[in-house]
Amino acid sequence: QLELITPFQLYFNPELIFKHFQVWRLITNYLFFGPVGFNFLFNMIFLYRYCRMLEEGSFRGRTADFVFMFLFGGLLMTLFGLFVNLVFLGQAFTIMLVYVWSRRNPYVRMNFFGLLIFQAPFLPWVLMGFSLLLGNSIIVDLLGIAVGHIYFFLEDVFPNQPGGGRLLRTPSVLKAIFDTQEDDPNYNPLPEERPGGFAWGEGQRLGG
Repeated sequence: QLELITPFQLYFNPELIFKHFQVWRLITNYLFFGPVGFNFLFNMIFLYRYCRMLEEGSFRGRTADFVFMFLFGGLLMTLFGLFVNLVFLGQAFTIMLVYVWSRRNPYVRMNFFGLLIFQAPFLPWVLMGFSLLLGNSIIVDLLGIAVGHIYFFLEDVFPNQPGGGRLLRTPSVLKAIFDTQEDDPNYNPLPEERPGGFAWGEGQRLGG
């Protein structure tokens, strides 16, 4: 917004990365969500909300595993990005977080803009439909859903199948860095029924 740098210095370009060694593009392409506007705020709200709920929910006390999910998802999206014409992957990363949370909370009932009521696993597809209505490409959303499903399958589904096992293991170096502190038994997570007062993707657990 201050025009100190331009999006042309940030976007994902394999030729500039591998031939001109502009390796920062591997990270910066995840950090740009366009100019400040509705789409930018939409992504920021969902990124904050579902990242936080994952961290305080299924990844509570497992910071290294949480970081490893970020690294795994980012690596997989970068590999897929070599074959699709996408220049910024931040929105796909947000959709990945939403997908993982929605599959791990299948009985949460969602209220989207007060117009639609559905179960949490449908949320990524509703967001994709909403993106389509706004005239955006759904390739970004499909990429996020695909990567989120791969992670969920390898982490939550395959290990519980007959003959299955854990293929994703958090490196010990990440555990040494992030899991050194003891969990605080007095920690009380803030309620996330209406984070920030927004009803965008608002959830309510059935029977609650």
